[in-house]
Amino acid sequence: MRGKIMVALMLATFLAAMEGTIVSTAVPRITSELSGFALVSWVYAIYMLATAVSAPIYGKLADLFGRKNVLLIGIGLFLLGSTLCGVAVTMGQLIVFRAIQGLGAGAVMPITMTIIGDLYAEQTARAKAQGWISAVWGLSGVAGPLVGGFLVDTLSWRYIFFLNVPFGLVSFFMLVGFYREKLLAKAKRHIDYPGALIFTVGTIALLYALLTGSQHQSWTSPVTISLIVFAAATYLVFVSVEKKSPEPLIPLSLLTNRNVTMMNMLTFLTNGIVISMVVYLPIWSQGVLGESATMAGFVLTPMPVCWTIGSVLSGNLLGKLRAEQLITSGTAILTVAATLLTILSSHSVGYLIYVAVGLIGLGMGLISPIVMVKIQAAVPVDKRGTAVALNTFTGTFSQTFGAAVFGMLFNLVTVAGGHENLGASFETGSIPAGELAAIRDVLASGVHAVFTGTLVIAAGCFLLSLLIARSQKQQAANHQ
Repeated sequence: MRGKIMVALMLATFLAAMEGTIVSTAVPRITSELSGFALVSWVYAIYMLATAVSAPIYGKLADLFGRKNVLLIGIGLFLLGSTLCGVAVTMGQLIVFRAIQGLGAGAVMPITMTIIGDLYAEQTARAKAQGWISAVWGLSGVAGPLVGGFLVDTLSWRYIFFLNVPFGLVSFFMLVGFYREKLLAKAKRHIDYPGALIFTVGTIALLYALLTGSQHQSWTSPVTISLIVFAAATYLVFVSVEKKSPEPLIPLSLLTNRNVTMMNMLTFLTNGIVISMVVYLPIWSQGVLGESATMAGFVLTPMPVCWTIGSVLSGNLLGKLRAEQLITSGTAILTVAATLLTILSSHSVGYLIYVAVGLIGLGMGLISPIVMVKIQAAVPVDKRGTAVALNTFTGTFSQTFGAAVFGMLFNLVTVAGGHENLGASFETGSIPAGELAAIRDVLASGVHAVFTGTLVIAAGCFLLSLLIARSQKQQAANHQ
């Protein structure tokens, strides 16, 4: 029975994760048909915003009303959004329907991991199961662009959304038929509506400020500054409300739990590393090395493949090695990979970049399942959904924050280069050879600055892993 439930969870995870990348290959067709090039960034951003904001809310609802019901609602919303996206006739409609998709996807990752924590009580078995979910998440990064490209070329961009419906329904009805949940008894169920509203408003304000600030480099504009100040004030009010709530959306005990805090810090840092790769390696391939767009896409392929391998290894090694040893090994691999990225040049051997990308995936694969195991072990069962959802939110927020910070760093270096054609197509031959060489030097400097920042973050991850190992030794000594 657990095997059938795992298949349903893996299928739901694959669809929700793939939806974040499958759109990339369809953007030219979508903007051509719907005439909305100026709004194209929001096709991505609104999905991420909705997913990030809703994840902690779903986590709390899952603790209150059961994992199964809330996950089914999330899958239902995701399928509704997918269907509506497929029939959208304007860019505005598509953006609204992508938000509905994101609201549904926000339930999938945290509740899937929480259900696995409930199904597998033994730590090694839990790590293996969560390793498979992490592997599915990694594979979706490869499958998304490939499946999307095939559907766009052979059918229509609308089928990248319609594809979700039959497979999502299979997952939905498998969960209905096979998952029998034991609900925790509660004397009174209280929903923290004020906390949910305040958290949502503050998070939207902050993420919107980061997205627009990075996109337009408008960090000093009154709007961006006002949004950041407003978000900070909103979070202070949120803390005050949570202290008084009988069932807070995010129990403050989670924020003071040392083990949970360390895992969230690790998630925040590692996701920053991933976003630097996803955004700036294609720029390196196309802008510096002069590769085609297709080859620039292939340069990221080793990451999800090796992420899958690392996730499976992590689940199988836990028990033979301590969780802290796996985390330390993963962060050490990330540091080595980041070091390789900083020494990249236009004269580097071709395989070096693939080795670095693969090592990033391997390190992330070793770390990700263990983070979930550690978080679930650090909290009571009735707070497990909230704790996992908070970690999911941390990862999504980290990618938004990392994209903004790295974007600012990249633009500071490239703008200082003084070239106006940095966004030009380098395959047309319209730029004189001398100017093209200068532009590529500027782009190389910008990407190098980003990867130097990545190395700093990776080193921080490694130091944090040593701190986690030391903390675990102290806790073990105190219990003896």
